[in-house]
Formats: sequence, C-alpha cells, structure tokens
Amino acid sequence: MDRSTGRLGGLNVSESGGVADAKNLRVKLVLLGDSGVGKSCIVLRFVRGQFDPTSKVTIGASFLSQTIALQDSTTVKFEIWDTAGQERYAALAPLYYRGAAIAVIVYDITSPETFTKAQYWVKELQKHGSPDIVMALVANKADLHEKREVPTQDGIDYAEKNGMFFIETSAKTADNINQLFEEIAKRLPRPSTT
Repeated sequence: MDRSTGRLGGLNVSESGGVADAKNLRVKLVLLGDSGVGKSCIVLRFVRGQFDPTSKVTIGASFLSQTIALQDSTTVKFEIWDTAGQERYAALAPLYYRGAAIAVIVYDITSPETFTKAQYWVKELQKHGSPDIVMALVANKADLHEKREVPTQDGIDYAEKNGMFFIETSAKTADNINQLFEEIAKRLPRPSTT
C-alpha cells in the first residue's frame, strides 16, 4: 500500500514497466534472491536510510517506492517489490517480476549457496522476464569481507557473461547502496520524445 496515495502499489504499472515520460520515469523493480541475503535491508537503507539488524523475514513480498534525480534532471520513481526468499514463496515470484523493468538479484558474499540461487533467478528471468529487463547482480554483505566465500571475480564474470551490471554492497554500512540504484537508473531505456 502506498501510504501517500492509499492505493495498492503496482496495480497502476503498465506492462512496459510503467514509464511515464522521457524526464519522469516510473519503473517497477523486483528484488530476488535467497532468504537472508539482505534484500529488505538494501531496500530499507535506500528508501529510509536505515539499517535494522533485527530485520524480519519477508512474507510473500513487500512494496516500497523511492524517487531519485539523475544528473541530467531525469527523475526515476522506483516501485520496489521486495520478494520473500524462502523456497515456499518461489512460486509467487513470477507475479512480482512480470512487467518489471528492473530485476535486482542479490546474494551474500559469505554464502556460495546464495550465489547459486542468484544464478537460478537470472535463468528464470531470461526465460520468463521482459526481454528488455535491466538486471543487476548484487553481492551484499561486503562489510563481512573476512568471511567471504564467493570471490568478487566470480560475480563479475557471471554478470558480464549474462549482460548484467555488477556491484558489491553493504546494507549495514550503506556502501554502494545509492550507487546501485543510480547505476540502474542510468541503464533504463528512455522513451522516445517524438
């Protein structure tokens, strides 16, 4: 529910991802990844500037929105769907990524299993997502570098091979969180002004 309008979020988004005009974009963004990788923490850090170490497990999906302004005076309103990572909710994910202009696939640098799950989501999006979807591969929990089990180069290589943007973030320290969304915004296809 969008608190400012009282409307249920996402229902007014077109199949094209919700583009408004060339200077004011409205886009549907979905976060995918295994449970516990920090998807909700990334969103809360971006939208509210907060980090909650006691963050609760997402049930189904949650919805938040945030608008950013780019250097070229374009504004981008992200309509963010944060999906649950537990296996029992995996069947719901297509409901959220259908029509999404952006997919942010998150894994935890301390957990190889979550990197494997991230690759599963990339394949699902390549099969069933929008053909022009902008995908970002996010290696979260970069503040835990001493416990790293997934080498940075593995993430970079996988992202390059699949035409994705790669970034390492830490929702805890806010490292690269805003940069993640700014980079995504820059990569969005712009509607023609003719």
